Amino acid sequence: MAARTIKELPRSTRRYGFALTPLADAMFQLLIFFMLSSSLAPYSMLTLRSGPGTETASENAETPPDATPADNDKIAAWTIENGMIVANGQRFGFDTLPDLAGALVRAGTPRVLLVASPRAQVQDLASVLEILAASDITSVQVVSGTRQ
Repeated sequence: MAARTIKELPRSTRRYGFALTPLADAMFQLLIFFMLSSSLAPYSMLTLRSGPGTETASENAETPPDATPADNDKIAAWTIENGMIVANGQRFGFDTLPDLAGALVRAGTPRVLLVASPRAQVQDLASVLEILAASDITSVQVVSGTRQ
């Protein structure tokens, strides 16, 4: 018998492809995660009511510059710290804010000056503004406190 020679089949070269689809999926998931977990409104862009230096000419014409303030121009000054309010030298927790705001309304103090200390958080400021608005105190000025 004749010996058969077995021919080897030609080997195909393997081509390894790099699929970008899983990478793109992971990137979109990360993008969606960071978009949903980030804040949509930066706190530095909080809109506050205008201060005393921004009156119009018609408002200035009504009150002469040498006029004395009336009793309804009383101003309460509160300092916002981390989780508390300092009013009249006393520290109060946020749980007593509705009572403090009610006392201001009963005393006829329509205006509040809020001094935000460096230790105060934005949520503290938002909580105080919310409680004051619920108590019908709408004339609120916010200033930044100095670091000590």
